Amino acid sequence: MKLLFDQNLSPRLADFFTGKFVGSKHLQELNLEAASDSLVWEFAKKEGFTIVTKDNDFNDLVTFLGFPPKVIWIRKGNCSTNDIIMLLNSKLEMIEAFISDTSNGILTFY
Repeated sequence: MKLLFDQNLSPRLADFFTGKFVGSKHLQELNLEAASDSLVWEFAKKEGFTIVTKDNDFNDLVTFLGFPPKVIWIRKGNCSTNDIIMLLNSKLEMIEAFISDTSNGILTFY
């Protein structure tokens, strides 16, 4: 289980969560920070990542294309990286269950 953090999130998140989700990366680490959503989607699918984003475009891709990859959509307004760390940390079991679940492609947090 590994997470791929979108460009709209801090690269610190990948560092923080790689201990819990080994192999997690930020797009910047992969030189994909300027890549289109469709390229990120295909990369995540091929490499077995779950995308973590604040961007609704990935929700649309799950709706139209199905999954994998799965998407964790953070719909929390303006917030700090620490707020997102606390949010995701408080939902670790839910995230693990979601990634293993074969019937759901998007997990939304507010």
